[in-house]
Parts: sequence; C-alpha cells; structure tokens
Amino acid sequence: MTAEIQSNDTSPSAIAKIFKSLGLLRESPIAIFGLSLILFWVILAILAPILPLYDPNAPLEPFKMPLSDARDGGLYWLGTDHKGRDILSRVIFGAQQVLIWATTATAVAYIVGMLMGVVAGYLGGWWDEVISFISNVLLSFPVIVLYIIIITYLGATGFNIVLAVTFASAPGIMRIVRGLVLDLRTRDYIFAAQTRGESAMYIMLVELLPNARGPLIVDACLRLGYTTITIAMLGYLGLGLPPPDPDWGKMIAETQPLGSFAGHMAVVPAAAISSLVLGFNLLADGLREISMKD
Repeated sequence: MTAEIQSNDTSPSAIAKIFKSLGLLRESPIAIFGLSLILFWVILAILAPILPLYDPNAPLEPFKMPLSDARDGGLYWLGTDHKGRDILSRVIFGAQQVLIWATTATAVAYIVGMLMGVVAGYLGGWWDEVISFISNVLLSFPVIVLYIIIITYLGATGFNIVLAVTFASAPGIMRIVRGLVLDLRTRDYIFAAQTRGESAMYIMLVELLPNARGPLIVDACLRLGYTTITIAMLGYLGLGLPPPDPDWGKMIAETQPLGSFAGHMAVVPAAAISSLVLGFNLLADGLREISMKD
C-alpha cells in the first residue's frame, strides 16, 4: 500500500515540487543573481522591437565611439561598428537570436537524450547495447569537428545549428539519464506500477523521468551556457546564423582585421556572451545548493 501511494504521488507532486524549488531560489543569492542576469537579457530580447533603437542593420556613421552624438540628435550609447551599424541595437537584437536558438537546441537535445537514456536504462538488453554504442560513437568525435562537419555540409542555418547541438549533446544527456534510471528502476513505486500492469511507456515517462528531474534541471542550465558559447563560436568561425541577423560571435570576428582601434566593438558582444553564460552557470550552482539542502 505504501509503495502504491508513493507511485500515485510522483506525477502530480512533480509539478508542485518544481514550483516549490523555484520558490526556494530566494534561499540562494547565487541563484538569484544568475537568474537576474538571464532575465536581463530575456527582457531586453522581448522588448527589442518596441525599444527606441536604431535598425541593427542600417549603415549610419562608422567608427563612432560610445556616447557619441548621432546626426539625428540621438546618441550612440555603445558606438557604431566599421559599417556604421549601432552596436547597442545589434547586441540587443542578437540576444533574441542567441536565446531562441540556444533554448531550442538545448530542448531538442534534451528530448532526444532523455528518451534514449530512459529506454536504455529501463529496458536494458539489446536496447541498452545499441543506444550506448551509438552514443559512444558520437562522443568519440571532437565536438568542434562534429559541429564543423554538420554545418559545413548542411549549411549555416538555425535548424542545422539545432541539429548539430543535438548530435553533440544528446549522447552526454543519455548517459546521465541512463545512470539515474538504473538506480530509480529498483525503487518500490516502480515495482508497484509494474504490479498494476502499467505499460513500459507509462513507467518511463510518468514514473521515472519526473523523479530524475533534479540533476537534469541543473545540467540543463549548464548546457544552455555551453550552447550559448557554441552559437557564438560558430558565428565567430563564419558558421553561425546567416546574415543579416545580428550574431554576437560574428560581431567579434568582424573586429579582427580592424585591430585595437575597434576594441569596444569586440568588448561589448564578448561581455554579453560572458554575462549570459555566467547567469546560466550561477543558476545551476544555486539549484545544486538548494537540492543538497532538501
């Protein structure tokens, strides 16, 4: 009877526990600071279309320093680049691209990785052998090489970036989920679900995955930071989002031929990347601290 009650509590209480964990964020200053950095960029990205910004692709006045006066009476808060484009506008609109594609790529990688991991861990047998073999093959490739191969042959588009991140990240996620499921499948509420005649799909999606959420939420925050760096790196190498969309990595790459004269043009997007990644990392550290207190 106890096992059955535990089983029935897992799925409805999973959502409640998630909200409880969000409420516990106030106990971790690190998590609050990290979440604040993330929300800063999220809010700017959402409000970008209605903020009083210049067109991020419009050529205005080249090589303007920060806080320079504009011809129309405005102000270039962060200056302009070598093509006369407003850096502040490009950084804020670039945040839209980074957040959209980093979140999408990480979510898709997690869906694929979790499904692979829960199947391998719960069903075992040849399922485990085949999935583990595929994961080991993908993990044997250096990540940067895998990115370059996929983007070079398929083209530099947002969809292909999602595909590349999924191929590179899903095997690692699969290993984490598989390890968690190998432990969780021996719990009493799993035996209770099997005794009730629940299907394997139900047990994997309703009983196992919700109870593995803690370490996965922390890992997801870290992977969002990794994916942000990946998108910036691909943009720097010329394999990122196609023009004319602003791209933080591409903004840094464009300053290379200009030397120290254009230092502010590289510092601003680099600081944007660092602050967003720092936010994800601090949030992950805070969530880990909270989980250890529970």
